[in-house]
Amino acid sequence: MKKHSLLILTIGILQLFTACHQGKNEKNITTSPQSEKELVKLKVAGYDLDRLEGITNGKVKIEGCEVEFHKVGIGDANTAAFTGAGTYDVTEIGLHPYMLAYANDNFRDYTLIPVFPIRVFRHKSIFIHSDKGIKTPEDLKGRNIGTPGYSSTSLTWIRGMLQDEYGISPKDINWVLSNKDSSADTAGKISKEEQVVPEGITATYGTAGKDESELLLSGEVDALFHAAEPTAFVKGDPKVIRLFADARSTERAYFKKTGIFPIMHAVAIKTALVEKHPWLPQAVFKAYSKAKTQHYMKLKKLGWAYSSLPWFAQEFEETRKLMGDNFWPYGIAANKKTLETLFRYSYEQGLSNKQLTINELFEASTLTLKEN
Repeated sequence: MKKHSLLILTIGILQLFTACHQGKNEKNITTSPQSEKELVKLKVAGYDLDRLEGITNGKVKIEGCEVEFHKVGIGDANTAAFTGAGTYDVTEIGLHPYMLAYANDNFRDYTLIPVFPIRVFRHKSIFIHSDKGIKTPEDLKGRNIGTPGYSSTSLTWIRGMLQDEYGISPKDINWVLSNKDSSADTAGKISKEEQVVPEGITATYGTAGKDESELLLSGEVDALFHAAEPTAFVKGDPKVIRLFADARSTERAYFKKTGIFPIMHAVAIKTALVEKHPWLPQAVFKAYSKAKTQHYMKLKKLGWAYSSLPWFAQEFEETRKLMGDNFWPYGIAANKKTLETLFRYSYEQGLSNKQLTINELFEASTLTLKEN
C-alpha cells in the first residue's frame, strides 16, 4: 500500500514538473522573436548619427525584424508621432515634447525606451547681441530673449540650468517668439508640443517674417536661446556671439559638478506593436546599444582617421577621462538623475501638469536593461 502511494506521488510530481516546464516554454514562445514565422517589418526614423551607423546601414539587426530606415528631422518626427499619423514604427522623438504630450494630452500611441540618440550641453546655445551690454548670465534678467520653440527640450534645459546655477527664473525674462526658424531645413518644422507657453510668462511674437537669427541681428531681441546656431553666427557676424565664450570649459565644469549630460531625444515604439510583440522593446534596445558599442570601437581604433578634426584623439581621450568609457550611456540606471532633473524642470516651469516619473514614462520591460 505504501509502495502504491509512493508511486502515485512520484507520478504526480513528474506531471507537475512537466506542466511547469511546458508552461515556461510556452511563455518563452509568446515573448520571443524566434517564435514568429515572419520578420516584423519596421519603419525606423531618426537622424543618421554616427552612433546609429550599424542600424542605418543594416549591419546591426534588430532581432526578429526587418528594418527600413528613414532619415527624418526631429520636428517632422515629432509631428508624425503626435498628430496620429503614426508614420514610423520606431522613431527618434523629442524627449520633452513627448513628456508634454504624455502628461497634458494623454498621449499613449508611442512608448519610450531608454535609448538617447542626441544629448547636448546647452551653455553653448545661449547667443547674445554684442552691443547689448550682456556680460554674465545675471545680465539676462529683464531682457528680451528670442526663441522659435519655447517648450522644446533644449529650451527647457537652458531655463532649468539658469535657474539652478544662476538664480534666473523664466519669469525674469521677456520672451519673444519668432515666426520662422532658420534651422527648419535640417531639424524639420517645430511641432506643436515645442510651442507651448505656460501661464505667468510674458511672451510676444517678433516681427512677422523674421526668423530668430534676424531678430537677434537686428537688435529686436537682446539674446537668443536655440538648439541650432543662428545663421548670423554661422556666417561670422561679430554682432552675434555666445554668452559663454569658452562654452567647452563651462560645460565640462557643469558636468563635473552635476554629473548631468542633458538628454534631448529618446527612442519611441508604437504602443500597439509593443503590445503585440512584447519582446520588441528589448530587441530595439539591444540593437541600438550594439550599434553604439561598435561605434566606440571604431573611435578607439581609427577615430583619428575618420574624423576631420586635427585633435580628435586628444578630445576623445579627455572626454573619456571626464565622463568614462561609456560617455553616451543608455538605460535607466546611468540616466536616472538626468531624467528626473528634466522632469522637475518641466513641472517647475509650468509646462507639464504633473511631475512625471521614470516608471510611468518608460516601457516596463526596459527599466532594468543594461548595455553589454
